[in-house]
Amino acid sequence: MPARVLLVEDEEGLQGVIKLNLELEGYFVSCAEDGIEALNLFDKNRFDLIVLDVMLPELDGFSVCQTIRLTDQKTPILFLTAKDSSHDRIKGLKLGGDDYLVKPFNLEELLLRASKLLARTATIVDTPDQYFFGGNTIDFTAYLAINSVNVSRKLTDKEVRLLRLLTTNEGGVVSRTQILETVWGYDVYPTTRTIDNFILNFRKYFEKDPKTPKFFLSIRGIGYKFVS
Repeated sequence: MPARVLLVEDEEGLQGVIKLNLELEGYFVSCAEDGIEALNLFDKNRFDLIVLDVMLPELDGFSVCQTIRLTDQKTPILFLTAKDSSHDRIKGLKLGGDDYLVKPFNLEELLLRASKLLARTATIVDTPDQYFFGGNTIDFTAYLAINSVNVSRKLTDKEVRLLRLLTTNEGGVVSRTQILETVWGYDVYPTTRTIDNFILNFRKYFEKDPKTPKFFLSIRGIGYKFVS
């Protein structure tokens, strides 16, 4: 089966040129022109590679990458950007990007980088994606949690996304706005009370004393912080 590529680029002419060259290499290419369309396509399809512009309408590439990484740690992401700064490259890599190409670029280099990312991913052996803290285990692959007294429970998609967001930002404050946008999406806005209820459930399950939490901390007026 040909590799499936999600190309996210809002500049029509450049999108057409990249798409044509990827297809000439034998790849099956789906295109999106903004960040929200990209996430909708990603949720409904399987891709082997994402070529992602940083500067996009509606939702920028960094935010798209961060949302994708809540549920998918494997699919390689190649950033395209007009900004040639170490700050942006570092930010993209920290959020889960695998490579970074600055515009204007040589198409042959783009194709070579895409090929290498696909080859590297093909050699990766699937291993359990787990996180351990305080005697608790979160298995993101199996959507399963096991607490310190060895009681297990299945996790919902929203719970996995929220736990991923909190644990990957360990020690940092995650705002309620960021949680709503990243976990629930950009066209669905539940009340902040919904988030509070999720955190309360995490405390009941993972904390030895839910009333005096050690791991899932509230930051008044801002959001939450996870500390292992």
